[in-house]
Amino acid sequence: MISRRVLVTGATGYIGGRLVPKLLEAGFDVRVLVRTPLKLRDVPWADKVEIFEGDLGDPASLTKAFADVEVLYYLVHSMGTPGDFEKTEHRAAENVARAAAAAHIFRMVYLGGLHPDVEELSPHLHSRVEVGQILMKSGVPTAALQAGVVIGSGSTSFEMIRHLTDVLPYMPAPKWVRNRIQPIAVRDVLYYLVACADLPADVNRTFDIGGPDVFRYGQMMNGYALEAGLKQRAIASLPVLTPWLASQWVNLVTPIPRNLAIPIIASLQYDCVVHERDIDDYIPTPPGGLTGYRRAVRLALGRMRDGDVETSWRNSSIEGAASNPLPSDPEWAGHIVYTDLREKNTFASPENLWRVIESIGGENGWYSFPLAWAIRGLMDKLVGGVGLRRGRRNPDHLNNGEVLDFWRVEQIDHGKFLRLRAEMRVPGKAWLEMTVTPAKGGGSLYRQRAVFFPRGLGGRLYWAAILPFHGIIFEGMATRIAATAEAEAHTAAARALTKAPAGRVGR
Repeated sequence: MISRRVLVTGATGYIGGRLVPKLLEAGFDVRVLVRTPLKLRDVPWADKVEIFEGDLGDPASLTKAFADVEVLYYLVHSMGTPGDFEKTEHRAAENVARAAAAAHIFRMVYLGGLHPDVEELSPHLHSRVEVGQILMKSGVPTAALQAGVVIGSGSTSFEMIRHLTDVLPYMPAPKWVRNRIQPIAVRDVLYYLVACADLPADVNRTFDIGGPDVFRYGQMMNGYALEAGLKQRAIASLPVLTPWLASQWVNLVTPIPRNLAIPIIASLQYDCVVHERDIDDYIPTPPGGLTGYRRAVRLALGRMRDGDVETSWRNSSIEGAASNPLPSDPEWAGHIVYTDLREKNTFASPENLWRVIESIGGENGWYSFPLAWAIRGLMDKLVGGVGLRRGRRNPDHLNNGEVLDFWRVEQIDHGKFLRLRAEMRVPGKAWLEMTVTPAKGGGSLYRQRAVFFPRGLGGRLYWAAILPFHGIIFEGMATRIAATAEAEAHTAAARALTKAPAGRVGR
């Protein structure tokens, strides 16, 4: 071995973006080849790797990037791109095969799709198989891993399970919901990919990889429902739903783009299970064993905080998960999050503004539409919630963990930031954040954000139902908080001039 340098293609994708830090941890010098380096601007590992700009469809752009590379990871696909993606993938694979052989690369590692041994595969699976064959015929030893549904937030297959199950309490589904699937956790996929860099030089073949569980697709959806705190879904298999019709249905009820849904659904027409476990002869199973499906879902949902979560909710900082999704992830990845953001500039000082924020609730009220807040508190009480009567311990000061009406102080950075977690009965999880930022030239900026993670269809309908009131309640709240801070600033200034004793403005 002349070096420990690896090249990752597809570093802006789901697997590639998560593989890079694992390779860095393993001690490799990492180089990435991307068409648009700007997409890596905000990823946490960008300053630790060499970034080369290039396109697998352009052979001339590969030569410099491939120089002095020991191991090449081929993690790109053209699924979802306009035109004939099979021809695009075929051409890219041939370009890489020739360039890798010319650069005397020691090994290539490719991630393809788990598939049955049949002649008529879907276009997506057929293309994945063909790419692996091209790489294995290149003269460069290639390990072509074949995985089925990868479980992790941001994985297209997992996101389809997540969104369908979240939205639909009853699911008319194609007959492929009865097909057998062997999912694998993203952490186990990454483990095998890293380990493949040290395979013996004579290994040039495919390897099936999968988790320990085999389910029908419908069972996977209900397993997700249980981990997400939802009721199990009634699923009816309808043979009239063709792959094309099913993809239109998925596109209608989920944010998954149609051009991705069509090839994914076409690939689900077959059982997708491991046929051989030869990988075990070369690479030991991950420490602690392969990750079971239910545990993989918990990790994807950010429910487990063991310091090794590969993926989590897009707004995982709210949940306190161990790691955040990458900025390069698609917008539709992750748990659905609804937000309401309000900002107000005020000439009041940050100190004046913070005093108003920290005294919110209890006898001081919520600064907008008191009747609406009272009705919401009563409704919560009627359904067994805590209501508004808990009040607050101190009229002027808050601490972490304290009760505040039907909220609880989840985080407070005195003078700067307050986050409240809702403890009223809602079909999901809700937070309210208030931030103070000093403004240039004096004054301050008030930023108010409501965040809601809906649970199931009920959560989405709840948000839609209250949406018309946000313009009244949240906008009024932001306006009154800023105005009250300004009034207090005026009063304080006037009293300072008359040397009157300081006090609070009545509300």
